[in-house]
Amino acid sequence: MSSMSSVAGLSKYIKTLPKTEYNILGMLIFSFLIGSLYFLIDSVPTYNFLEDIVLGGLFGLICFGVTSIMSGALNQQVISGFHGINLKIKHSMFLSGVSMIILGLVLISGGIISRITNIDMFLNSLLFGCVLIYGFNTLVFWATSKVRFIVAAGVGLIQPTLILAMFILISFFAIDTSFLGPAIIQIIIKALIAGIIFVLAIYAFIKIIASPFQKNLGIGVLDLLSLFIAHMNEGSNSLESLFENMSEAIDTVVTFVSFKTDAGIKALFISPSVHPGPLGDLGGSNMPTILANKFDYFTMVAHGPSTHDFNPIAVSEIDKIEDSIKKGLEKVEYSETASKFIRYKHEKANIGVQFFNKGLIILSTFAPEAVDDIEFGVGLTMMAQSRSRCGVENSVIVDCHNSFTPESGEVLPGNSEVFHLIEVIDKIDPNQEKYEVKIGCSHDNMDTLDKQEGVGESGVKTMVIEVGGQRTAYVLFDANNMEIGFRQEIIDAVGNLEIDEIEVMTTDTHTVNTLSRGYNPIGIAKRAEIIEYVKTSIQNAIDDLEKVEVGTGTEKIENLNTFGPKNSTELISTISSVVAVSKIIAPVLLITSLLIVFIWIFFGGL
Repeated sequence: MSSMSSVAGLSKYIKTLPKTEYNILGMLIFSFLIGSLYFLIDSVPTYNFLEDIVLGGLFGLICFGVTSIMSGALNQQVISGFHGINLKIKHSMFLSGVSMIILGLVLISGGIISRITNIDMFLNSLLFGCVLIYGFNTLVFWATSKVRFIVAAGVGLIQPTLILAMFILISFFAIDTSFLGPAIIQIIIKALIAGIIFVLAIYAFIKIIASPFQKNLGIGVLDLLSLFIAHMNEGSNSLESLFENMSEAIDTVVTFVSFKTDAGIKALFISPSVHPGPLGDLGGSNMPTILANKFDYFTMVAHGPSTHDFNPIAVSEIDKIEDSIKKGLEKVEYSETASKFIRYKHEKANIGVQFFNKGLIILSTFAPEAVDDIEFGVGLTMMAQSRSRCGVENSVIVDCHNSFTPESGEVLPGNSEVFHLIEVIDKIDPNQEKYEVKIGCSHDNMDTLDKQEGVGESGVKTMVIEVGGQRTAYVLFDANNMEIGFRQEIIDAVGNLEIDEIEVMTTDTHTVNTLSRGYNPIGIAKRAEIIEYVKTSIQNAIDDLEKVEVGTGTEKIENLNTFGPKNSTELISTISSVVAVSKIIAPVLLITSLLIVFIWIFFGGL
């Protein structure tokens, strides 16, 4: 999912655009500077230095600044009138400001060339710059606002038309009253033909890259992009409706351990073989928190064996997981005994094992090696093998997801890590002595930290399990993996607490992937503060210890609508192929069209 994650990393730019008033102020300042700079480097300076700055600045302010502010307001209104999305007033103003700066750079470059060659290139430079921003605006409106091409092309005309109209008015009233003649016709013809050439090249480019998405997935690439931006910008979940067109219904499983007192269930530890993705609040990205909140008691939702193939396409799909768990809870048989927590290791694979009544938990990690998701088929193999090896009815497999680098790969059938897992499970001693069990629970939202530090909505949850005098802390961060080495740092830091064992896990929530980076593992920043939260959470869980009965369960989840193995792979391969093709087509089409436009404007002879 590197492609999707790279796109997610761009979301910070969507959310951090300047406020409208700052955009307007910036346009006024930059337009004044553009005009002043051009007048200072004009090939035939008419006034002295100070007058060039003032008069040039006023010219730029009126011709570029005022018109760009007007276009920013008009663009937003027109796009909204055509039921376009995403273009708020601050976005529209920012786009106009960027376009004005592009135009300014073209004019200043033209001015420098004019000074060197002693040939006046202002008008042609102005026309070329207007064509550039016309194509740029058209592309942005079409790609992000979910409007038709003809609408985007029409709205894209607003800013360059206003600028050219203002230039003609200033030229007529302040420079040359004879300007309203052949010169206007020349400007109109040059601008129209150049604009058509450039915008048709953009149209052809988009149609070429959109074709694989429509053919392979049945979705429009511009719909995907515009709805993605709407989600990042406004929290809209409209993108889920697009996912429905490429969804695949699957059957999977959810396993759990339930702890209860005489008053009822005290805690629930869940490991669903459903992936909390793809990103933001889409689909199952916030599944660990949403699912936990559906129960009235302390609930930990760990990361079960699953990859992005098993991303639910909509938040509503999480209800099916809830229903399966509640159905399974009705069948659970409880007892008062459990085994101690024991670790086993083979090659890269490390597991922590603890038996509960007729089931067991296997906490799997490859730390200190870096590995990503464990694929569902591999997880099923682990379940079947551990049930057979240990003679239990339920095997709760947890992918601790606690050692990450950007190069981390998934554990897929055929990988050497799969055989490491198989071998390490064969080392489990099924004849474990059982003792009475106590648990204590603690939950802290970690309010001083947020998504920027890789911390999701549920913060950290800790369950301390005491069996036969041994205390084991199960620490679960609502986070998308953990920076490599941070797990061991946490384990070392809590060594003086009243616990004997600890395992640190993450939920793999993808809500944290909407800021800063495509991947955003916990432990990149503020490690010391995070460790203090862990220490406090463990101590609070110890203080909450009480005797419980325990039971385990496994339940099937049927017809869960997900991305599916076929479509998830198809999406990534399509994105990859489009990116590869675009690297060739974009320069050929756009640079060629710009070259034609340049020749037409500067050497067209009209």
